[in-house]
Amino acid sequence: MNRINKFKVIFTLFLTILSFYAHSQSNVFKVTLDAGHGAHDFGAVYSGRIEKNIALAIVLKVGKILELNPNVNVIYTRKTDVFIDLVERANIANRANSNIFVSIHCNANKNTAADGTETYVMGLSKVASNLEAAKKENSVITLEKDYQRKYEGFDPNSPESMIGMTLMQEEYLDNSISLATKIEDNFEKLGKKLRQGGVKQAPFMVLHKAYMPRVLVETGFVSNPTEGNILNSEEGQDDIARAIAEAILSYKREYFGSGAPEAAESRPVRDTSTPVKPKTTAVTAAKSAPKGTFFKVQLIASIKKTPLEPKNFKGLKNVSMLYENNIYKYFYEETSSYETAQKYLQEAKSKGYGAAFLVATKDGEKINIQDAIK
Repeated sequence: MNRINKFKVIFTLFLTILSFYAHSQSNVFKVTLDAGHGAHDFGAVYSGRIEKNIALAIVLKVGKILELNPNVNVIYTRKTDVFIDLVERANIANRANSNIFVSIHCNANKNTAADGTETYVMGLSKVASNLEAAKKENSVITLEKDYQRKYEGFDPNSPESMIGMTLMQEEYLDNSISLATKIEDNFEKLGKKLRQGGVKQAPFMVLHKAYMPRVLVETGFVSNPTEGNILNSEEGQDDIARAIAEAILSYKREYFGSGAPEAAESRPVRDTSTPVKPKTTAVTAAKSAPKGTFFKVQLIASIKKTPLEPKNFKGLKNVSMLYENNIYKYFYEETSSYETAQKYLQEAKSKGYGAAFLVATKDGEKINIQDAIK
């Protein structure tokens, strides 16, 4: 083999390795885990049960389970007892271009009988209890230096003041609700250990600043003696961590799954739930549903209606729209081939739609991605 041919072989091999590496990197699912509070910010404290310590312990356990999966990259806002500004917690996720952001906390109430888990998505709820939860978590910013300048226009004692600020949650609300539902469904499977409180909306500053699907998990009430002792125990933290980790993996399988089974931690919480199919109030700019199984790339979900022109979607053509539950959902391309759909997904991400994901339909009805692949 002459010198030129040898160089060509080596160069071709290099390109093959580079291509494989790039493909494997593009399939990595990034999760930012945020342990609430830290250092001088203790969070809720009741009878030696300290929120900052419990939140960190659960986060580290969730991360350990997720890291068993080669296609999952876990980013932590903190792994030790340190204080991180709320906006910096979100920025850590933004800089990593994470697929999801999960902030973990404990709840508390002067009424020590109050109990149950709650998983929040970003929203401008007017429910008093939801606003109170947001007020408690948002008050952390007063411990930050120069917080009036950093959060200009926002009053931590009045979560409603966020209404006047620019909100990004509508793009990711659909995904956030799906993730939150999976977490709460898994909590319900823990049986009598923890009461499932459901999915709720509230204006949390840490969620407002993270530009991706995101949730804030209140794992239970440290103020409740029985529930607080569960949260403070090794076994209780293990159960909660497995519930959250399995929900995250279920979300990944549904929206980002490659079809390969995920590695499972021993005694996992089995996810037997199926996504709720919301009632469609109207369909706009979409063709009548063809028979068969098809894949699409969901670009964004928004409360705003946008004309279906390439210039409005970063040059992408063949964009369709579905109006569902007062939200406009925008999809790119449609194909019966999962492999082709993956290519469309990577194209959408390369255009700047970092939170894009695949959805599947059968005869016009939404189904689980894994079912579609089968």
